[in-house]
Amino acid sequence: MRTVSAALSDVGRKRPINEDSFLADDTMGLYVVADGVGGHAKGEVASKEAVEQVQMWVRRHIPDVDAAVARGDDDSIQQIRRMLESGVQQACYMVFGMAELDPEKRGMSTTMSTLLVRGGQAFVAQVGDSRVYRLRSRRLVQMTEDHTLINYKLKHGLITPAEAAQGQGRNVITRAVGHKDYVQVDTDQDLAAVADRYMLCSDGLHGYFDGDGDVVGIMATDPPELAVRKAIELANDRGGKDNITCVLVSVHP
Repeated sequence: MRTVSAALSDVGRKRPINEDSFLADDTMGLYVVADGVGGHAKGEVASKEAVEQVQMWVRRHIPDVDAAVARGDDDSIQQIRRMLESGVQQACYMVFGMAELDPEKRGMSTTMSTLLVRGGQAFVAQVGDSRVYRLRSRRLVQMTEDHTLINYKLKHGLITPAEAAQGQGRNVITRAVGHKDYVQVDTDQDLAAVADRYMLCSDGLHGYFDGDGDVVGIMATDPPELAVRKAIELANDRGGKDNITCVLVSVHP
């Protein structure tokens, strides 16, 4: 299997700078979306540094990943998940360290949604409220959980779904890369299939989705370059209040 991707980021209609960063590396099969937090505290620095750290970390471990995928047993799959988690932790430590050394960067952090597709396996690592979706035979799955205050309250039964739809805290994230020197990272694994599509996006895009139909409509669009342009246009047409980033990944034989 091989992956073919397209990616696009836009400042939107309200923000003065773009604090999102992304990676789309078809050679490694590595894809990342990071949404910087901090504004004047240099969220754009945090997101860029975090993406670069994960890219370097995974590149260094690609031989181990391929060997583990070839073995295919449960322990080997868990080894890859731990590797990806460690890469995000490395990024977290570096971003936090940069902020500690420079008062102008104090408080900067970033979300991070990471997808690695190698040898028919898809691995996800998640921190924050950017997202990874998978589309297979028109069936949509959100592969990541939003680490937001509103989702935490909903998950723990503190509010109802109806209250969540109207409640405050939707944009308050409960986990971020670089906020502290350690962060809890969610990881997951999936068997990839030919014709699968994956989409990574910041909340500047998924915050404007009005049901799964919007997501499927973007992800099913051909070619991928047109799909990501369609995503940016949708968010801007509906307000563009935040930076908008979309990475679309298509799995081929």
